[in-house]
Amino acid sequence: MTQVPSSFAEADALDFWPSSGFTLLQRDARGWMVPTDAWLARFLARPELALVPESCAAEAALHQALQQAPRAMVDEGQIKALADEDARANYRLFLGFRDRLLQAGTLEACYLGLFRQGVTNTPPLFIDILAQAIVRNVLDGCREALLARAGELLFRTQRISTEGGQALAGDREVLDMLNQTGGFGDLGRLLAQAQAPLRSMKLEVLGADNETDYWAADDRHRHLLDLRHELHQDLGHGIHFKLKNARSGLQALALVLQRWVAHLLGVEVHIEPLASVDDTQWRWHVGLDVQSTALLNDLYLGMDVEPARMQRLISLFRLQFANPQEMRADVAGKPVYLGLAMNEEQVLRLKPQNLLLNLPLTREV
Repeated sequence: MTQVPSSFAEADALDFWPSSGFTLLQRDARGWMVPTDAWLARFLARPELALVPESCAAEAALHQALQQAPRAMVDEGQIKALADEDARANYRLFLGFRDRLLQAGTLEACYLGLFRQGVTNTPPLFIDILAQAIVRNVLDGCREALLARAGELLFRTQRISTEGGQALAGDREVLDMLNQTGGFGDLGRLLAQAQAPLRSMKLEVLGADNETDYWAADDRHRHLLDLRHELHQDLGHGIHFKLKNARSGLQALALVLQRWVAHLLGVEVHIEPLASVDDTQWRWHVGLDVQSTALLNDLYLGMDVEPARMQRLISLFRLQFANPQEMRADVAGKPVYLGLAMNEEQVLRLKPQNLLLNLPLTREV
């Protein structure tokens, strides 16, 4: 049984990430989440499926029928009766996903199955919805906003800023929206088009002094996450200190990933962030995103890597198994190195499934 880190309280969970629909799900004996009719019905309120004034009578009838019975069988004739081509495509995707989820039985089994069997005809949106609910389950009982904010990286794309010696992660969707509208939605967009001045909305770095703001906010994705390994302090007179960043978002992310692996694979691991790797016995690595996967592969093969590309590496991590016997015999007892990197546009798209698929396990989950 995996030991729960001290950062996760035994008390009742805070109601965070209501968009995950976590409170509408049920748990099985294993602790995995079973979809309910109420959770499935939430998909019908999404803009991809919600009714609009132009919706035809057949679409309205199908929408109402699924609201009342989200598991109801829908035949191809009902889909073809929809007048709008986009509506037909969206319903086919949703129903295919719904049926795959119901066949799997739990969100976790569906998530694992998608990547082991192929994600054909499953939009990234649905994968992110699964990931968010699973991470919410992993963090149930969490009382530290830093861990919850780090958990967002597993299902929300980030923009990375490295100005002024800092490495900060901000939610890409929120940052893009603020850049376009100043935080005022459609009104802000109209004002921007009219070149009217917009009041800037300041984004705060999540820290000990504003954790309560994270829990209280309707939109918790507005906080920046500090990804620095070290803090530098200049006391003058030539005295300069390097201090370990005790509230590093990287350490919080490492804890979340530990829980992620334990929950989905049933394997206890310890993960810690590293500024660099000096290991002549480097045997195994896993990239947590597309960029770091390619970068670590090249470094492992001894290829030259351009400095600009190396600078896009946000962090390395060392993963160690609590029980080396759960590892493949040829790498048992050796550390597994993880990488985290942004692309040329300084965008980070973490792929948490990589940890589930590419660890050197002796068995298949």
